[in-house]
Amino acid sequence: MKKVSIIIPFYNCAYIDQALDSVFKQTYPHIEVIVINDGSTEHYEKITPYLDRIIYIEKGNGGTASALNMGLSRATGDYICWLSSDDMYSTNKIENQLAYMLKTNASFSYTNYHLINKEGAITSRGIGIYYPTRLQILKEMSKGNFINGCSVMIKKEVFDRVGIFDETLPYTHDYDMWLRIIEQFSVYYIDEPLLYYRIHEKMGTMQHARTIKKEVKRVKAAHKDSIQQVIAQEQAK
Repeated sequence: MKKVSIIIPFYNCAYIDQALDSVFKQTYPHIEVIVINDGSTEHYEKITPYLDRIIYIEKGNGGTASALNMGLSRATGDYICWLSSDDMYSTNKIENQLAYMLKTNASFSYTNYHLINKEGAITSRGIGIYYPTRLQILKEMSKGNFINGCSVMIKKEVFDRVGIFDETLPYTHDYDMWLRIIEQFSVYYIDEPLLYYRIHEKMGTMQHARTIKKEVKRVKAAHKDSIQQVIAQEQAK
């Protein structure tokens, strides 16, 4: 049975217990849960009841990318997932996504998802974005990130090829990583909402919108030549 490692970066998030509850309600049993406390000063007490069931690591504050990299260094699973501490998985997220990846021999997949509010109520259903051809995916990803990071599942060996998250990108390390991956691997999409993505006033995408916009430009510039080369190769087929 394949093992799935779920990495949960944690920094002063009041929803961490809900994220952990969703992980431990998974229908797939062979998981390891790695919580990286990235220098938090609040809400640690919400993790305490789970300490005997998780790999718990404390580190100085370095941002989500550094927390994910720390988790990757400790992960022993065949597949890697990432869950933000304010989001939640559906109960069959790991089981359904892993089954799909094994069936298709996928190395990288992402899923559809719902939006929820701070109370956990669904506000928008099934808002995932997918493009049916590799060429379309490459073209659209060169314009911006449409893959929700907490919906992904990745074969661990992929990171041996593409490297770890760029810690100089506090907010767009996921976009940079997906570009690196799709330049070398096919993208698979599961049109099933297996993630609940929480929108609230303290989320980083709202608090740091201006910085994120600058980072996106930086990531696009860094990948411009490489992704255009892959696009040209795809068009030539």
